Amino acid sequence: MDPIITLEQETRRVQASGVLGEAKMRRLFDYLAARSLSGDSPKEITLAIEVFGKGSDFDVSQDALVRVYVHKLRRALEEFYTAQRGEGVTPLHIPRGEYRLTLSPATPQLKRRSRWFSRSAGLIALAAVGGGALALICVFGVLRWRTPPTELDRARANPIWSALINDDRPLMIVVGDYYLIGETDQSMEVKRLIREYSVNSKNDLDNYVQQHPEVADRYMDVGLRYLPTSTAFALRNVMPVLGTGRRHVSLSVMSDLTPAALKSADIVYIGYLSGLGILERLVFSGSRFTIGASYDELVDDKTKHLYISQTASQNIGAPQSTGKESAYRDYGFFSSFHGPGGNLIVVISGTRDEGVRQTAETFTNPEKLEELGAQADAALPFEALLEVSALDGVNLSGKVLLESKR
Repeated sequence: MDPIITLEQETRRVQASGVLGEAKMRRLFDYLAARSLSGDSPKEITLAIEVFGKGSDFDVSQDALVRVYVHKLRRALEEFYTAQRGEGVTPLHIPRGEYRLTLSPATPQLKRRSRWFSRSAGLIALAAVGGGALALICVFGVLRWRTPPTELDRARANPIWSALINDDRPLMIVVGDYYLIGETDQSMEVKRLIREYSVNSKNDLDNYVQQHPEVADRYMDVGLRYLPTSTAFALRNVMPVLGTGRRHVSLSVMSDLTPAALKSADIVYIGYLSGLGILERLVFSGSRFTIGASYDELVDDKTKHLYISQTASQNIGAPQSTGKESAYRDYGFFSSFHGPGGNLIVVISGTRDEGVRQTAETFTNPEKLEELGAQADAALPFEALLEVSALDGVNLSGKVLLESKR
């Protein structure tokens, strides 16, 4: 089959799917499709000028506009093919460090098997002549051993995850949700939804009303909660690592987590620092950090240094994307320790969305995990603080600022 025709067909299929969303994304994809079909790989400055309307004096080293949108496009393609999984299509993708669309090379399973059998034909023949089933088992054991581990295998082998995967307690993924209160008027009709930081469940609301009787006639439980968008992206990183089939993994929201589970179950928390709920005291009782009053900051108790997320100031009252936004900082937080019942607790968190997403990406990436393991014993309780570079709501990169034993 002609690869150019296949590439053209696949780009048309993506264009027709509606997955590309906003106009800038569609324009970028169409431009890359046209250039890729002609065999070209444009430079970053070319994209800035011809796709985003920048001038020839546009400085790509100071403005990551093009890289941000290419990053968004990669994610859109990943989501499209995740939804299409099982249809046998050849994924269209943008190679790292390049600005062109390509088709992933297919490697048929039958072809790989033939290669392995051809290399081991002498051993198999010897087993057949000897008539020993044990010899055949040994041969297949050698073949299995020679198969290189996948990235998932490497991530699962890290002590952070292998301890969870091999434990026999119930395993819960807990996401940090936010409890919403209905504020009513004199006719008891809900006029708006509000958020009180100290109210994270119906019991909290009852206690709050007892302490603030002036709101008893205005605050109503409406059974509504919300989750930050980063939760979904972080789950996409974490679930494949834990989903080995060996353990049942349950999912809970923080406002439904019971104190008994803090002692009996292994827990993986995903969400904002402000959504830790009843986990907060456990997480920070043995930590070198404390959470600041705004929950957008972490205080290093050893150095007294304050790490403040810039995300809130970037987003409050911010207009639509103009392509001229500057990069800003967010912070991710990871912690792994034993709970009160000897159970395992892993925290994938951050001050805002960018921090949560970067923490999930870093601690499920086998290369990053190996780098961390070289500096600290991941089998022991420890925590790490990440500084995240972000732009226009996208986590671009992250670096580990601090690692500390708990």
